[in-house]
Amino acid sequence: MKKFVGAAFIMLLTVLIWSCNEPAATKDIKGDSLSGDLIIFHAGSLSVPIKEVCDSFTKLHPGVKILSEAAGSKDCARKISDLKKPCDVMLSADYFVIDQLLIPEFASWNIHFATNEMAIVYHEKSRYANEITDKNWYEILMKKDVAFARSNPDSDPCGVRAVLTTMLAEIYYQKNGLSSQLLNKDMKYMRPKETDLLALLESNAIDYIFLYRSVAIQHKLKFVTLPDEINLKSAAFADYYSQVSVETLGKKPGEKITEVGAPMVYGLTIPKNAPNPAVANAFVDYILSPAGCRIMEKHGQPAIVPAETRSFTAIPESLKKYALAPKSKL
Repeated sequence: MKKFVGAAFIMLLTVLIWSCNEPAATKDIKGDSLSGDLIIFHAGSLSVPIKEVCDSFTKLHPGVKILSEAAGSKDCARKISDLKKPCDVMLSADYFVIDQLLIPEFASWNIHFATNEMAIVYHEKSRYANEITDKNWYEILMKKDVAFARSNPDSDPCGVRAVLTTMLAEIYYQKNGLSSQLLNKDMKYMRPKETDLLALLESNAIDYIFLYRSVAIQHKLKFVTLPDEINLKSAAFADYYSQVSVETLGKKPGEKITEVGAPMVYGLTIPKNAPNPAVANAFVDYILSPAGCRIMEKHGQPAIVPAETRSFTAIPESLKKYALAPKSKL
C-alpha cells in the first residue's frame, strides 16, 4: 500500500512539474478563441519578415488561416479603396500611403513601426562589381554596358525613393543633370514593385537595383551603402531630404500627389472593412510586440516602436501603447 501511494505521489508530482513547464505557445493554443481567415496586404519589401511573423502567430493561434498578398504599397491601398477588396491588416513601406490614400474614408489610424534605407544592390556577377563604391556608383550605373532597374513610383514607395535618391545625389555630389540622366536610362526594366526586380538581377538581365538595404540582407545580396545625405535613412537629415520632391498618381484618375523627401517610415493599419477585426487586432499587437520587432530587426528593418503619429487618438486603446501622440505637426 505504501509503495502504491508513493508511486502515485511521484506520478502526480511529475504531471504538475510538466504542466508548470508547458511551453507558452501550448498554453495559448488550449485557451485560444481566435479563428478564421486573416487577410493581409503588405509591401513587397516586407515579404520575408511578414512570413516569419505569420508563422509565429499561427503557432500561437492555430485556428487562424493567414492569406497574405504582397504588392507595391500604393497598389495595396488601391485594392482597398478602388477595388473594395476585403483586408484585415495593411502594412505599407511608407506611412504616407496610408495617410493619403486610406485615411479617413477607408481607415482611421496609422501606426509607424519600422524604418529602412536605400542602397545600390548587386551580386558578384554584376559588371564592375569589384569597382563600385559609395563615391563612384552613379558613374558605374551610367556606363553603356551596365543595366540597372528601379520600381515604378506610381505604384511603389521604393520607386518614389529611388527618384528622390537620384535627386539628393545630384545635390550631394554637385553633378548638375545627374538625376535626369539616371532616371532616363534603362526605363524598360522598371517594374511595379521592388521585389519584382530581383528576378532580373538573378537572371543577369540587369547589374544593379535601387533597392532597400533590408531586401539585400534578406536575399544575401551585395550592396553599396550610400551616404546618409542620400539614403533617406536618418531623421537627422529630415530637412536635407525635404529639398527634393516627386509627383505621383493620386486617389483619382489624373490627380497628382507631391511626395517630399523624408526619412523612411513604415506604417500599418486595420482598414474599416476588416472582415475579422478581432484577429487583425491580435496580429497587429503581435507584430508590434518585442517578439515581432525582433523579427523585423533580424531582417534588416529596425523597429521604431513607439513612434509619433498624427492619428494617435483614433488608434484602438489596446494598441495605443505602440504609438505616441504627436508633439508637433508630422
